[in-house]
Amino acid sequence: MSLTTLDVPVLEKLIGAAVAAPSLHNTQPWRFRLDVETRTVLIHAATDRGLRHTDPTGRGVQLSVGCAVFNLRVAAAHFGWEPVTRLLPRPEKPDLLASVRLADSSRAFAAPGLYEALWRRHSSRFPFSGRPLPPGLLTELTEAAHTEGAWLHFPDPRETDEVLRTTWVAEDRNRVDADRAAESRRWTSAPHPASLGLTAAALGLQDALDRVPMRDFGAHRHPVVLPARPYETRRTLAVLRTAHDRRTDWLRAGQALERVLLVATAHGVRSSLLHQALEWADLRGRLDRLPADGRRGHTQMVIRLGYGPEGPVTPRRAVREVLDTGA
Repeated sequence: MSLTTLDVPVLEKLIGAAVAAPSLHNTQPWRFRLDVETRTVLIHAATDRGLRHTDPTGRGVQLSVGCAVFNLRVAAAHFGWEPVTRLLPRPEKPDLLASVRLADSSRAFAAPGLYEALWRRHSSRFPFSGRPLPPGLLTELTEAAHTEGAWLHFPDPRETDEVLRTTWVAEDRNRVDADRAAESRRWTSAPHPASLGLTAAALGLQDALDRVPMRDFGAHRHPVVLPARPYETRRTLAVLRTAHDRRTDWLRAGQALERVLLVATAHGVRSSLLHQALEWADLRGRLDRLPADGRRGHTQMVIRLGYGPEGPVTPRRAVREVLDTGA
């Protein structure tokens, strides 16, 4: 596809695909600008949409932007370009997290079926059936993470219990921490000027038997608006890790996370993210120390996978709100 075919509808489709990515508390902390001369999309962090208490280091922002970068790459390949990606391309501009140049061939980036999946991927915080994922799919998900420079570990039952216990500890801390609880409520309630608001369906349910630590965005357990149901007794978790823990690793982890989620979606598997323990340095360290196929690394995300109801579509900012068309 040539430069002349990069018209407004195609550009809007590219950016729309990018913003379909998941983000912590649905903050959508990104802004995009097209450099027409070089046919490059520049992706900036929207620093005003960060979580000062929940994500003080900005790791969550960069993980979220990494997910958006991957979706942009998938969409670019779908429209016939090769997405040439650079992370942190200008050290003097720390808020410029990535650039994606639209080269003339898409042969170097193959993502069959993922473009359709990115529009269907939604977090599902509902109970799953407990039906195990096929071994072949587990291998495919592992390869998806590896392709993007991360690795995926599927913990055994004992390790799974430890991951869930650690996540419960984090969930309890978040609920009683006044600053974090208020921040969560602000970003998931429509009255906040930057929030799009989440419906009760998007917020999901509580596990009536407290087996799965689903995030309580309102920071109050057992509210009437958040009904409780028993969740699956057989849990499938995946722990996403990187060898290092630098800003580039966070961006790569975001791309790995989104590739894993899209491959899962393409196979009819639902997902939700258990990020709570990663918001506390000591609890994240506890997850890092869990065995992972003999390798030590830095935990970037805990993913819950399974078969069950499709999650609702959470609100997204309009393309015109995230795309800077100025010089």
